[in-house]
Amino acid sequence: MNGVKVTQYIQIHPADNVLVALEDLPEGKEISYNDQLFKLHTAVQAKHKFTVSDMIPDEEIFMYGVLVGKAADFIPLGAAITVDNVKHAAGDFQLSERKTEWTQPDVSRFKDRNFEGFHRTDGSVGTANYWIVVPLVFCENRNINVLKDALVAKLGFQKAKSYENEVDHLIDLYHAGSSVEKILSADLQASSAGPTSKKLFKNIDGIKFLNHDMGCGGTRMDSDALCGLLAGYITHPNVAGATVLSLGCQHAQASILQAEIKKRDPQFSKPLFILEQQKIGTESKLLQEALKQTFCGLMEANKQQRQPAPLAKLCIGLECGGSDGFSGISANPALGHVSDLLVTLGGSVVLAEFPELCGVEQELSDRCVDEETASSFMGLMRRYNELAEASGSGFYANPSPGNIRDGLITDAIKSAGAAKKGGTSPVTAVLDYPEKITKAGLNLLCTPGSDVESTTAEVAAGANIVLFTTGLGTPTGNPISPVVKLSTNTRLYEKMPDIIDINCGTIIEGKESISEMGERILDYVIEVASGRLKPKAVELGQDDFIPWKRGVSL
Repeated sequence: MNGVKVTQYIQIHPADNVLVALEDLPEGKEISYNDQLFKLHTAVQAKHKFTVSDMIPDEEIFMYGVLVGKAADFIPLGAAITVDNVKHAAGDFQLSERKTEWTQPDVSRFKDRNFEGFHRTDGSVGTANYWIVVPLVFCENRNINVLKDALVAKLGFQKAKSYENEVDHLIDLYHAGSSVEKILSADLQASSAGPTSKKLFKNIDGIKFLNHDMGCGGTRMDSDALCGLLAGYITHPNVAGATVLSLGCQHAQASILQAEIKKRDPQFSKPLFILEQQKIGTESKLLQEALKQTFCGLMEANKQQRQPAPLAKLCIGLECGGSDGFSGISANPALGHVSDLLVTLGGSVVLAEFPELCGVEQELSDRCVDEETASSFMGLMRRYNELAEASGSGFYANPSPGNIRDGLITDAIKSAGAAKKGGTSPVTAVLDYPEKITKAGLNLLCTPGSDVESTTAEVAAGANIVLFTTGLGTPTGNPISPVVKLSTNTRLYEKMPDIIDINCGTIIEGKESISEMGERILDYVIEVASGRLKPKAVELGQDDFIPWKRGVSL
């Protein structure tokens, strides 16, 4: 499918034995398929799939040309497939011949384009210029919050929308003796962000505070991984410098963090202030020292300005969340085209969420540039699923109730559509969490399917912009990398315009092709990367940050 809607339903791949409803189809609807006519045995909701022949128990079901499930019971011709009549199944995979030939897209419209970014001494370029304040352990979260309260408003950085006026209105209604019914039906007066001082440091986009619940009490593997993740943020091109608060006795030691920073940037030269509470003494001394050093660091960071950079300096994270049955035929393939465009231009993209690559392992491993890379990918996939199964779960349990309600009834159906975000280029590298991207091209990063954990990891790996598709709606953002939200359908775009940036539903409606949409998205990315546009997640202050605990998280 290249975005042209010709009927009310579609076959995505010639090998598929189910069709996808593009709108609600009633029972008895006449269907034309492969020179045969039949009537729907059941009603089929938009985004859901229905059979094109009778299916016996254990008969294989194909979508996107891959195995995505098996019939759990007899399914008649023209019946909707559901969690009650279909069970998860995915094809096996093994090391085989390389299939790295691909057709590069036409990039003539972009080859001479630049974006305005912040150039770092390690050669990377940021799409933003943030200072971050980071706790090495959850014990320091309160002190982090105190610093946030002290700095953000006074320095003139954007505050999230306040609802204080709405609360004032509720208090007035209460004092007036209003009933519960009257309060619930009241039209509350909307308010905007609270008053903010004039921005002091014009070349700094903000100060971000990365609270978390890790650093001690868990496994050493998790605390070491946390240090690697935080090092990824400190060395990130969108970060000018960092203040780190340590208690002193936790698993996540400052020495481990410093070693992880050196691993990622041997010549690291950004301002970095590490303050240990148990050495300094009182909270007052700790916070006053943190304020002074952070302020001096901001003075230094403010000297940096945006300068032109080639698009090859972009590193885009490919993410999805709140997916639906249209994800794999609209927004995700559009991101796949963006991915191919950027790879052709010499840039980097990262495809993560390994539970959502279940069923397409063979295709992706075949696309790896060499056998070592392919073996690494297959090994990570097998170990991850084995760990999940040992804990009483597995990749089969990945689809959420919302996914299932909107047509993604098995993990393999969800995965086959999710993988479309990676386009068709060869896989140049496979990374384990929380490694950093060092090679241009398509990178695979082992993360959970959980939206925020995966986005957090992609940014730590070096993504300086994240493209995030959603069919159901999610406000997910990130503290330091702009997250651009793309809807898979027009209804969502119109319903939640405060969190969606781009509507890919025009593909379903036949108004735009996948390639046209991909180019439009890349135009938007260039504007965001240059600081001329702010995605909705940035405007809302949606600073989601959740490190992955390497136990099971799907």
